[in-house]
Amino acid sequence: MKITPLSIPGLLLIEPTRIGDHRGFFSETFRADLFEAAAGPVRFVQDNHSLSAARGTIRGLHYQKNPRAQGKLVRVVRGAIFDVAVDIRGGSPTYGRHEAVELSAENWRQLWIPAGFLHGFCTLTENAEVIYKVTDYYSREHDAGVRWNDPDIGIPWPVAEAEAQLSEKDRTAPLLREIGTQFTYASA
Repeated sequence: MKITPLSIPGLLLIEPTRIGDHRGFFSETFRADLFEAAAGPVRFVQDNHSLSAARGTIRGLHYQKNPRAQGKLVRVVRGAIFDVAVDIRGGSPTYGRHEAVELSAENWRQLWIPAGFLHGFCTLTENAEVIYKVTDYYSREHDAGVRWNDPDIGIPWPVAEAEAQLSEKDRTAPLLREIGTQFTYASA
């Protein structure tokens, strides 16, 4: 398992090894010891699974407010997505910056997004299935988001705005400058 820190502190790209033969393959998709050596102590409490039928579906940019903030370990088991994390930790030298990676069933990559980040993705294929582990339970009361096309963030989504498939909640979410400080950066 290869674990690579990305340009924004805290984000990790994880590439599990697949061992295959004529029957198929085997892969350790998660190992607590290796993961925690790179990310620090983490306790996952819930697994989520989403299916997006149409190519160009955007989900995000989401986060949960404190004290129910969530870290997410994201992977794709069918299709492909353009996965995005945006740093919203007040005082962070990378505040408002985003990192985007392609996750797919083919490339087998995973993205670790700690609490303090917005998360969103755009499907690059039809019938994309995304599985992610989270560090706190879903809380409707703490569920929040930022508009997917916030010009201050400037994400180069791989779909034209007119063609993006969005929920009404994601289409009308506030801008980053409207949500105030939700998290505080603590350098390691």
